[in-house]
Amino acid sequence: MLYLIPAALAIPPLYDDRPSAGGTPRLARNIAHDPPILEAGRTCWRIDRAHQLAFLVDGAEYFRAVREALLRARRSIFILGWDIDSRMLLVPDGARDGYPEPLGEFLNALVAERAALRAYVLTWDFAMLYALEREWLPVYKLDWKTHRRLSFRLDGAHPVGASHHQKVIVIDDAVAFVSGFDLTRNRWDTSQHACPNALRCDTAGTPYGPFHDIGVVVSGPCASSLGALARTRWLHATDTPASARTQTRYDPWPASAQPVLFDVDVGISRTQPPFGPAPRVDEVRQLHLRAIAAARHDIFAENQYFTSRAIADAFAARLAERDTPDIAVVSPLMQSGWLEMSTMGVLRARIHRDLRAADRDDRYRLYCPHLPWLERSSGCLNVHSKVLCIDDAFLTLGSANLSDRSMGLDTECNLSLEARGDPRIAAAIARLRHRLLAEHLDCTPEDVARAQLERGRLHAAIDALRRPGARSLDPFDPVLDPAVDVVTPDHRVLDPEKPLDPDLIVEDLVPEHRERKGIRARLGALVMLVIGLVAIALAWRYTALRDWLNFDRLVDFGESVQSSPLAPVAVLVGYVAAGLLVIPLTLLIAVTAFVFGPVSAVVYSLAGATLSAAVTYAIGRKLGREAVRKVAGRRLNELSRRLARRGLLAVLLVRVLPVAPFSVINVVAGASHIGWRDFLLGTVLGLLPGTVLTSVFVDRIVDAARHPGPATFALLLGVAVLIGIVAWVSQRWLRRREPPQQPTPDLHVG
Repeated sequence: MLYLIPAALAIPPLYDDRPSAGGTPRLARNIAHDPPILEAGRTCWRIDRAHQLAFLVDGAEYFRAVREALLRARRSIFILGWDIDSRMLLVPDGARDGYPEPLGEFLNALVAERAALRAYVLTWDFAMLYALEREWLPVYKLDWKTHRRLSFRLDGAHPVGASHHQKVIVIDDAVAFVSGFDLTRNRWDTSQHACPNALRCDTAGTPYGPFHDIGVVVSGPCASSLGALARTRWLHATDTPASARTQTRYDPWPASAQPVLFDVDVGISRTQPPFGPAPRVDEVRQLHLRAIAAARHDIFAENQYFTSRAIADAFAARLAERDTPDIAVVSPLMQSGWLEMSTMGVLRARIHRDLRAADRDDRYRLYCPHLPWLERSSGCLNVHSKVLCIDDAFLTLGSANLSDRSMGLDTECNLSLEARGDPRIAAAIARLRHRLLAEHLDCTPEDVARAQLERGRLHAAIDALRRPGARSLDPFDPVLDPAVDVVTPDHRVLDPEKPLDPDLIVEDLVPEHRERKGIRARLGALVMLVIGLVAIALAWRYTALRDWLNFDRLVDFGESVQSSPLAPVAVLVGYVAAGLLVIPLTLLIAVTAFVFGPVSAVVYSLAGATLSAAVTYAIGRKLGREAVRKVAGRRLNELSRRLARRGLLAVLLVRVLPVAPFSVINVVAGASHIGWRDFLLGTVLGLLPGTVLTSVFVDRIVDAARHPGPATFALLLGVAVLIGIVAWVSQRWLRRREPPQQPTPDLHVG
């Protein structure tokens, strides 16, 4: 049955069989003799028929359809997810269907009312890192406190560092949902993403930012296969079999989900890390790589993360070709929370930098949705979707991010469509892409279809539809802060594709002829040190810690010991403790100047900073040069080589032009070949100008505040100008004397 579009809309063709600007038909990928993208056993687990298929864009559509389908369940419910919250309201404005509104109470009421119904809920046995983002005691609220036929379990059946990330819901083995959505807080929104929206609040009634995601619902054999997948995952996670597969003539298809395709073949692709007897499954990875290689005209992706080196390499390979497709990646302007910004955000910025360097013809762009009613400084549209669209020929969506974790480490599930010359499937794929772009560009899908037909290329169509100051898609270049970049580990640490093998790490760190006794404890301490210093440094930059331990609090502490005969000792101990906590050195110097005055402050600050540097340098030296350099990653290794090449001058350089937090530099210096003399002398000489100028500047600010007048303000201005001149001269002098960079192996894509 064809997906029909009302003729009254006068919509331009959703695909074009005429030659495009590049001379290739839009449906060139659909001709029968092209190799298929979907291949059972390689790029997908299996290919099954879906009697009906519908796309559900944004939470208002998705969660309403989920509730409608759950309401029609008779035999079995399976919910697989990364997270769940029993307090969530699937329909915030009220379902009014006679059942409780909160998710947990709703599920409990269904199984209590229907004697033949069993419900199974499986979510990730999460790391404590996410404890504040999740509902506490979910086992009590969704298992102990509920009906015995409602079973809730946490899935810990995966390697260390991996997570259960599939988002699958199956009702009666007849209808199934696959998406990027979890049934948890802060996921519901409409496609308008209006601010404010009284319905977009968490379980405590606190408003949250706009959220964008997409799901797909299918019926028939495809849904039955997803039921088998859910049962297998339940068995692996709990060692307990779920109820047998059911055969029912009752159709639980949700009334609000309008099918766009009937009787269509759908590929089911998975990611599963090796664990116990279960082998590795990387169908999602193979699917993405084959689809990218098959693109002729355009590659359109929406994704929460864009950090995968495998995907970036595939994009770079296409950018190196003569007839390069347009590559458009839609991603959130900012990652969610300080941890993601300083990890996955940095990885995305690195990959983007490399792809921009490889892009010769402006074929690759990273876009972020712009909502004019939302201040960029306070948030952005959270693009949480996981969609990849190739021409009008191929579509995949589900739980898999464009991250290496999703390609090999976490459990994932995607559903895919391939046109293979079928115009109804090509039209459905094009229609969804046009709808997604129309949502971001604040226009209609017909406008997008017309613009792409007229302009020929995807980027040109987006440019034509963008309106300055209005809701739109903006190309953007993520800012890569050098100070954060240098302390952020490589993507193999933050976004691994394979589980880490502790034995291989030990073998890499310790030569065969050396004694390995106690190496595991030493390695653990070393890893904790490096990760701890980096995490604390990033926390001072991005979290509420910078407000908690602020200038006023430090001044109060300084004034409390100012008159004590042990004040010098207290200051020295304070600087050492601050170094171990990676508290910014400039803040400490300013506080010291405020409390003790400019002369004493210079002495105290230099002595305290030098002692703090010596302590952290000694830690790096004690732990061992080779171990620190191997664990720290490529960027800190480069910093270590830079320090080692020119001893005293290198220390002077990083003190005047800091490229990383003070304590991190000290640990790396201790792990390098720099000797004590060069390190301490370089530290004192490098810190002296800044310490003197900062102390004098703070003293002049205090004096201007206490004795305002033309003379004091003029003197303050003169000191500020002097600081600028000294900084500029010092930077130029040191940069001219910096040793030339030695060529290193090119680790970038392309």
